Amino acid sequence: MKRRDFMRAAGGASVAATAAAGAAQPAAAAEEGGGSGGGGNLEPDFGAYLDDANLYESAEDLRDQDEVTISVGAGDGLAFDPAAVWISPGTTVTWEWTGEGGAHNVVANEGPAELNSGDPVDSGSETYEFEFTEDHAGITTYYCNPHETSGMKGGIAVGDDVPTIDTSGPSLKDPSHFGVDIHEHWVGVSVILMITVSLLFTFFMLKYGESPHTSGGN
Repeated sequence: MKRRDFMRAAGGASVAATAAAGAAQPAAAAEEGGGSGGGGNLEPDFGAYLDDANLYESAEDLRDQDEVTISVGAGDGLAFDPAAVWISPGTTVTWEWTGEGGAHNVVANEGPAELNSGDPVDSGSETYEFEFTEDHAGITTYYCNPHETSGMKGGIAVGDDVPTIDTSGPSLKDPSHFGVDIHEHWVGVSVILMITVSLLFTFFMLKYGESPHTSGGN
């Protein structure tokens, strides 16, 4: 095997591998830039109690409002609307009966606010007011006594210091056990493997007569 042939072929393999690595770097950089915006969609964590609550998908952030109104008997008559709200201390919440779905009331399930509107009322003009103060900071869940098992439940989060969950989903760029991005790690492994295979292929080509100098050609 001629040393000149080997060096020429090895140099070509290294150039090809370097080009591949250079092409992969912009893709990794693009992923890094696009994956840095996660983690910004926080909402109160009401636990599993509201999982089957009617009209509940997420909490409405109403922390900039002094007064909030919640409909009692919304939807098909068996829901609070909005089912969950996030408010600031000092906010007054008013529950307004729609007159739909039968007799309803508002009763605390768990939390610092002792909500209790009294006996269930079947009326389109009933209201119930509650002013949430610093003493009620945290999360309170509540229900309609006659219709709790039908999913007529609600939740109130008060203040900024409440348990939260991130609803934005996992970030596109997660740290790996290697201390680098998973994508970048595999790019590095692929480049090393490509160089190794290329050098081995070139070595065997030259050693076993594929080169003109080793096959007797001029």
